Amino acid sequence: MDLTFATADAAAIPLHVVAQDALDAFCDAQPDKVARWLRATGFTGALGSVALVPDDAGGIAMALAGDGTPETRARGRFHLAGAAALLPEGTYALHGLAPERATTESLGWLLSQYSFDHYREQKHTTARLVAPEGVDAARIEAIAAGEALTRDLINVPASDMGPADLEGACATLATRHGASIEVIRGEALLEQNFPMIHTVGRASAQAPRLIDMRWGESGPTLTLVGKGVCFDTGGLNLKPATGMGLMKKDMGGAATVLGLAQMIMALGLPLRLRVLVPAVENSCLL
Repeated sequence: MDLTFATADAAAIPLHVVAQDALDAFCDAQPDKVARWLRATGFTGALGSVALVPDDAGGIAMALAGDGTPETRARGRFHLAGAAALLPEGTYALHGLAPERATTESLGWLLSQYSFDHYREQKHTTARLVAPEGVDAARIEAIAAGEALTRDLINVPASDMGPADLEGACATLATRHGASIEVIRGEALLEQNFPMIHTVGRASAQAPRLIDMRWGESGPTLTLVGKGVCFDTGGLNLKPATGMGLMKKDMGGAATVLGLAQMIMALGLPLRLRVLVPAVENSCLL
């Protein structure tokens, strides 16, 4: 998957975002053949709809994404992501949105490109977007990359994302951005006065640990703490199968702060960042 903007290209297909109440005005401003084509295809500008206008050579002259009404738009966000899934392969240049909305919709477009391909290649959306004018492309790409990291960590099953694996993910992130990392494992948790982390994870085959990552040397101090219970059987009070179904996601807090840390470090924000992840597996003590 590629969660980045396409390089600006003169051949990019114009993508016009048109609301239902603005469709007539848009058609009136177009050449007669374009207006007749849109009316003949029944395009109404409904939220989530897409129309393609051919050129004389059989290619795509322009594309339209329906923007619906204020009422339908208010029910959600990232509406342009739906158009990204419907558009054919190509590079598109966005028209018709103010910078603030273009920023939101561009982020939604990039987030829609995510697929979990940790184990096998997945089918990807092939429509790519040029960064709209007035949009901070680097910031949007950093947010998308951080979100993808969070989703990947949560989606990897507990068999491959135990405390040691989560530590490995932290170490990879630290190396990528030049951060330092220290880890307190096993009995050392008791020696350094972290008895609760030790108690929760002591029955697991993988030792409990506290991961401490630091980055940045100036600016305000920001500390992020994320719960890293990689799986939770319930410990002494063993959960039934229905209660264990979502326990793999009990490390979602750790995944979230690591995704946020990725965004902060990629953008080089002026912060002294510290990330604390207590990583354990809460197993039944036999």
